[in-house]
Amino acid sequence: MTVRPEPLPQVLEISPYVPGHAPPAREGKVYKLASNENPLGCSQAARDAVQAATAHMEIYPDGNCAQLKAAISRRYGLDKARLVCGAGSDEIFQLLARAFLTAGDNIVQSAYGFLVYQLVAQQSGAQTRFAADTPELKADVDAMLALVDERTKIVFLANPNNPTGTYLSVEEVRRLHAGLPKSVLLVLDAAYAEYVSRNDYAAGIELASEFDNVLMTRTFSKIHGLAALRLGWGYGPEHVIDAINRVRGPFNVSAVAQVAGIAALADTDFVEKSLRVNAEGLEKLTDGIRALGLEVVESVANFLLARFGSAEEAKAAASYLETDHGVSVRLVAGYGLPEYLRITVGDEEGVDAVLTGLKAFCSK
Repeated sequence: MTVRPEPLPQVLEISPYVPGHAPPAREGKVYKLASNENPLGCSQAARDAVQAATAHMEIYPDGNCAQLKAAISRRYGLDKARLVCGAGSDEIFQLLARAFLTAGDNIVQSAYGFLVYQLVAQQSGAQTRFAADTPELKADVDAMLALVDERTKIVFLANPNNPTGTYLSVEEVRRLHAGLPKSVLLVLDAAYAEYVSRNDYAAGIELASEFDNVLMTRTFSKIHGLAALRLGWGYGPEHVIDAINRVRGPFNVSAVAQVAGIAALADTDFVEKSLRVNAEGLEKLTDGIRALGLEVVESVANFLLARFGSAEEAKAAASYLETDHGVSVRLVAGYGLPEYLRITVGDEEGVDAVLTGLKAFCSK
């Protein structure tokens, strides 16, 4: 028997996250609509800030992200002492697992919630309990609460949810929180919060300000278009932030990401333009796909789910879009939704490319 270093057993049980991919190079334009990226790119102000920051690559970044926290605080009216920054909100989830989970514990999430929650739980040897969604593919508060027990440490709620695009109203989120023991941390992942225009929605700032067991996370990857730089932040009670800071790396956010984030927050014109493009594209994409006879889940984010007759048909549609029209979309069988495709809202050209491709596919 070969003797060698062996990883922890729970690590070997992890199925690595598979991100969306870009279409292969071909003649003509290609459209990557598989990763919910901003089709407008990012703010020019952020680009200029990054360029200026490259003049000092030999200097370590500010490990406390003081200026970035100050910018977030000004933008949202938050207490800087209750902010933490990370290399994307994904890193904050990993740090939470490191700080709060151990073998034998469990987390609760919705059936079709973001896969990364389960992955970070597995790293700590904790189990994941999946609560069945409603028929409309919304998180079910009662189903989630029914799975909470004495070993539950964290409840994760993506709101809006990826990959469904659905959301829970602020009243439902408060009902979820009210049903949890005070010892359970409610994590509100609001990565797509900026896109929501519904009057009954709230990202979670008020809950995180009011209670000792609520943390809200946000990202710069979506509306701000800074996915390549990996930048996110969280807001919550000081004792939770303190625990995260004790397990995070001392320089976990690069100097380039920090200055880009500051500039992006200040460029409200870019955010407003991104919202207009997304609202117009989401409506056109939804109506166009439904006109082809396909079901579309009502989305409030920058993507939607389109349902096909079977898993095989969904795979065939994704392959046809990529091969014949240069459009990559996301298969979501890994989420338990094999008959669906998740399609990012692109710019006008991107939306047209999807609709042209799907129309040709459906007429075959």
